Amino acid sequence: MQNHGSRSSETAREQFDQLPRFVRVRGVIDDRFIEFDFAIGEPSLYVELVLPRDAFQSFCRHNRVTMMTDEQARQVDADMEKWRYGDLK
Repeated sequence: MQNHGSRSSETAREQFDQLPRFVRVRGVIDDRFIEFDFAIGEPSLYVELVLPRDAFQSFCRHNRVTMMTDEQARQVDADMEKWRYGDLK
């Protein structure tokens, strides 16, 4: 009997590994720590993180990140405004 669950989890993992990763630097603390947003797949779904500068650089290399464009950052900010205050049309 074959274990198809293992194959499907491998496929899911491969698909996940192919998703783009985005970083948006929010700030630098005492020239030592980097505050940033990290997203996988969709720039608007992110976590806020803080790492020492060297660890941040390693993190970015390991995750093969793309720095968020100004347009992507504006869109993320606009989406956050909608969530906080409703549609402000």
